[in-house]
Amino acid sequence: MRVRLKGINSRRKRLANGSFKTYWWAWKGGPPLRGEPGSPEFHASYNEAINAKIIPPKGVLLTLLLQYQDSDDFRALASSTRRSYIPLIKRVEKDFGDFPLSALTDRRSRGVFMAWRDQLALSAGRRQADYAWTVLARVLSWSMNRGLTAANPCERGGRLYRGSRADKIWTAEDEDEAAFLERAPAHLHLPLMLALWTGQRQGDLLRLPWSAYDGTHIKLRQGKTGARVVIKVGTPLKLALDAAVKRSTIILTNSDNKPWTSDGFRASWGKACKAAGVVGVTFNDLRGTAVTRLALVGATEAEIATVTGHSLRGVRAILDTHYLSRDPKLGDSAITKLERGTKAPD
Repeated sequence: MRVRLKGINSRRKRLANGSFKTYWWAWKGGPPLRGEPGSPEFHASYNEAINAKIIPPKGVLLTLLLQYQDSDDFRALASSTRRSYIPLIKRVEKDFGDFPLSALTDRRSRGVFMAWRDQLALSAGRRQADYAWTVLARVLSWSMNRGLTAANPCERGGRLYRGSRADKIWTAEDEDEAAFLERAPAHLHLPLMLALWTGQRQGDLLRLPWSAYDGTHIKLRQGKTGARVVIKVGTPLKLALDAAVKRSTIILTNSDNKPWTSDGFRASWGKACKAAGVVGVTFNDLRGTAVTRLALVGATEAEIATVTGHSLRGVRAILDTHYLSRDPKLGDSAITKLERGTKAPD
């Protein structure tokens, strides 16, 4: 009789001799399992792990963290987002696993969590500290919406990190873009064109099916925000799409003609950029580059938001504090307009 065991995780690793071996765990972060699946030894080690699993006490933050990771909200996140959340949740578990839920309503608890974030910034950096704070705030928000807690002391905590991406723009056909198209593998050209002409996130583009393209427009629902966008396909992108060979139901495929995994794409893209001499910018920066280029040709904030799926506030924030950042072309355009509106001296 076949028994289905729940929660088992596995990972396939290459050994020193070049062969592969699959390792098994009782659950994510759980103890390793002995033997092969289906063997008595495997079942025995699984049962031992389940019996030894610690049931968290009620009324502490650890309970919420475990419940959140078992919720539909967590499972609905992109796989890459879940992977990035788990180490941060474990950090919260380590530092605040026994924190009483009843103390969340105490105004002093906000100061406790902020002091923790400040300390984390010293050891892991401000950006990582902000991310940990965001994850904790999300867990507490989720628990409040379900009546599990009465307060979220991490709500609206601001940020420690004040990074700028003012210089993180893909330059046009004379530099970065041209170098990439000249030296990168052909199967990476279409991802570049799609990103520049749609302003969409990497994850959404890697999942984009051919059925989303009708010859004139691309229609998609963004995975992160749920926003539905309809994008007119510009001529350069249309030429690239129409010339592409359909090797899968998904538009973007790797050199083996299979849909990309996020990790596989990131690794291949990084190698291609290095080989092309494109440094200091990533695939994610193409989204901001698209916003910038739309603004430079006179598109309004509302028009840009319709294309990229940003909120108006999001577009304004990008243009105001990140990507345009006193772009010389804007200054040239302003002086040209001033010249046109100024009478020449007699």
